[in-house]
Amino acid sequence: MRDLHPTPIAAPRRASAAAFALALGATAASAQTADPSCYVTGGGTLEICRGNEAEGVFVAPRACEAVSGVQIVRTTPGTGPLQAMYQAEAPLASRGRSRGQRDGEACAPRRATAPLDGGSVRAGAMPEQLATTMPPVRGRLWEMTAADAKQAGRRRGRREGAAAPDAAPMSEGIAARHPMSVAGRDWGGDAYSYVFFLAAVPTESGNRHALLQARTLDFTRFDIRERNADGTVWTSSGGSGSEGRGRRRRARTDAEPNPGAVLDESGAPVIGNCPGQGFDRTDLVGAISVVDQVYHYFYTDVLPSDCNEPAATRRLGLYLRTSRDLNAEKVWSTARTIAQPLPNQSLVRVAKAKDMDRWAVAYRCNRPANTMDGPVSDICVQYTADLSPGSLASLTWFSEPQAIMRSNAYLGLRSGGDGSGRFGRSQHFWMTDRYGNLATPTNYRNKAGFLTWLDRLAPGHDTGTSSVFGRPTYWGTWSVRPVAGR
Repeated sequence: MRDLHPTPIAAPRRASAAAFALALGATAASAQTADPSCYVTGGGTLEICRGNEAEGVFVAPRACEAVSGVQIVRTTPGTGPLQAMYQAEAPLASRGRSRGQRDGEACAPRRATAPLDGGSVRAGAMPEQLATTMPPVRGRLWEMTAADAKQAGRRRGRREGAAAPDAAPMSEGIAARHPMSVAGRDWGGDAYSYVFFLAAVPTESGNRHALLQARTLDFTRFDIRERNADGTVWTSSGGSGSEGRGRRRRARTDAEPNPGAVLDESGAPVIGNCPGQGFDRTDLVGAISVVDQVYHYFYTDVLPSDCNEPAATRRLGLYLRTSRDLNAEKVWSTARTIAQPLPNQSLVRVAKAKDMDRWAVAYRCNRPANTMDGPVSDICVQYTADLSPGSLASLTWFSEPQAIMRSNAYLGLRSGGDGSGRFGRSQHFWMTDRYGNLATPTNYRNKAGFLTWLDRLAPGHDTGTSSVFGRPTYWGTWSVRPVAGR
């Protein structure tokens, strides 16, 4: 194992073995503390210790269902109610009831094979005391055009016959992925909550991720931002509420939402830097956090210089856009590069830390040592020294070579997989307050964060089953404390 590059930092006042190590210049992410299960972060002032953290199963979906990227949002100050929002499978034509009503029913295993698979957002409310269990949910954003729906039906009808042709690129409609929720300017009278999500849109060079926007007052009915000659129009989504109601509404009105990509201050649509294919892309995937009434949208995207490289070797950057009004015609600032390069499969969430003026960042990583079956997937968490966006650039994210994604700043998650590297921990998110800043359930009020992740089959581990559908999603906590407090 090769340690992360050392970075000199100031030693705390209390003399200890950790202080001695810090004085020698150990990195914030990999300093050797008195407890080898701990690592130092936050510019050398904080430490996170692995083990003794609560973990459990958040949801074990059926073989035809998928759950990933679960954000749990406390929608009001204090305690609850909570909303769970996540990316799910697109509803099939025969579906009309909620997940909670179908728990005892069997269903045929499903695999992600078409562009619309995994293109749905589900949400549901729960009391604070049940934060560790998926609530009853319904499809909220999943609209597809009539042509896409017919094509999907033809593919399903031919499933037992001749092989179906490749699906054509989507030209319109919504295949909603990677939702991110945050409250509007309630300090300025905006009562809406906003959900930003991604969809694939065609461009001259190929399909790219585009940032779309919806708003809601109750997380049941959603309006989608559209654009026409007169500017922004908010149109009720046919996919809001139950799947059955959505289809009946479209039959009555014969109208399809025509969402437009969210604009930045230059008037350009917020779209990914490069075209791409596949279900594991992380361009524009991130999180939104409000600090001092400014919205901070941190996300990853492919470096423009790597657009012509093979998809598997493209490097990413961490970017930031800001906004003061999510209802504005031009919502976001132009992109600012925060950190680069990051490995191809990086997925990064950034939010204001709980009860601290620091950024907390959680990102996909591997533990420093391999097993017989290869790297062991985990989730890394680090804290910055302050709230300046530039403090994220000073973090040492991975050991060299970065492409292997090893880091000593891993949480040591225990749930899921078998410890051999056969399973991957991915599509993580966390619990936030309504402003996208870190929060924890009441019964874990002393914890620093509450994390969710998908326990999927690792790349290359082909058993003939889906690596996403039917895979459980887990939850876990982590704790952080001042270094001098040991």
